[in-house]
Amino acid sequence: MMKLNTFIPKGLRGFYLNELNLYRFSMQSGNLSQAWHHLERSHILGQSYPFEHTYSHWLMLKFGLRQQNVKEIFGQLIRLLVGGWKSFIDHVPLGNTGGSNVPPLKKMELPKDLAHILKTYKRV
Repeated sequence: MMKLNTFIPKGLRGFYLNELNLYRFSMQSGNLSQAWHHLERSHILGQSYPFEHTYSHWLMLKFGLRQQNVKEIFGQLIRLLVGGWKSFIDHVPLGNTGGSNVPPLKKMELPKDLAHILKTYKRV
């Protein structure tokens, strides 16, 4: 039977929200590279859950718009169209950072701390 993902586990949600808070703080501080880093981490943590996955891509789209980065804008629009349903059936490339600089279906090595978090709160 296929497992359907709808809601992020409570423990994992806290780590996801922390990355979003660090993103916002970095944006307010004007540290754009650090802000993007935290968006990528939020994507990794939330990519198996439709709402969190879509929200990370929404923020990446807004980031691309602020930077007037046409490649990022286009890449995020495509990801917004297909990312959520792939999350729903948990068919996502583990570790993928979500930016248009990487192929949407490319599995990537997880940062050690995120690998530990995902192993603890989600079966990886």
